[in-house]
Amino acid sequence: MAYAIASGLVEKNFPCRLFHFDRDSAKYVRFESIGSSSCWKLEELLEACDTVFFAVKPQNFDELLAQMNGFPTGEKLFVSIAAGISTGYLAASLGRGAKIVRAMPNTPLLVSMGATALCANEQVTPQELCYVQQIFSQLGVCEIIEEELMNAIIAVNGSSPAVVYLFVKAFVDGAKEQGIDEQLAFRLFCQSVLGSVEMLQSTGKSPEELIRMVTSPGGTTLAILDSLEQSHFSEAIADSMRACTRRAQEIGK
Repeated sequence: MAYAIASGLVEKNFPCRLFHFDRDSAKYVRFESIGSSSCWKLEELLEACDTVFFAVKPQNFDELLAQMNGFPTGEKLFVSIAAGISTGYLAASLGRGAKIVRAMPNTPLLVSMGATALCANEQVTPQELCYVQQIFSQLGVCEIIEEELMNAIIAVNGSSPAVVYLFVKAFVDGAKEQGIDEQLAFRLFCQSVLGSVEMLQSTGKSPEELIRMVTSPGGTTLAILDSLEQSHFSEAIADSMRACTRRAQEIGK
């Protein structure tokens, strides 16, 4: 995800200088290939950057924050993309005056089609939050929300790409079962998904209105919708979203 953000900024010619640090130096070649400067110690990165991105897994945050213990945060802006890690938890280690933005991006950032949600603590100015929003907006859509919603938003944009991929796989597998070529089904269904999303975004019609446009009384679309309804499709999605939020709360700090 860190590389997706950095490479996207380079591709969009966003005005910034990039520095990187990772305990796995094997990753440096990839970052250096886009013009990012290598820092061989965490302290070097912290001294070089005005805005610092924490692109680490939630379980690795204690180790990272321990390494930063005692380092003056000053006027630096810290951006965390870890699920479940609150601004309050970070401020407890970085200092009460630390400026912290919490972000929930998703993997489509890799193709500049990401969807990111942001929140910030009170120390972050509106201008600074706008700056971070501009960064993520280079890579897709970026929205600002309240921190109390950050765990729940994970299901909406953070984890949902996996559900879309599962949805595609299920349709392609179903097509194969009925004798349709797998790659042909993949192309047709992916285009159907893209076209459906475009209609949602460009027509101004609600999902319910567009469903009615596709559905004829007693027709084939009604048959598939009725079957999904009998399988409690909508309830299953809602249950899965609640499970996602619960897990974020369990691993959260």
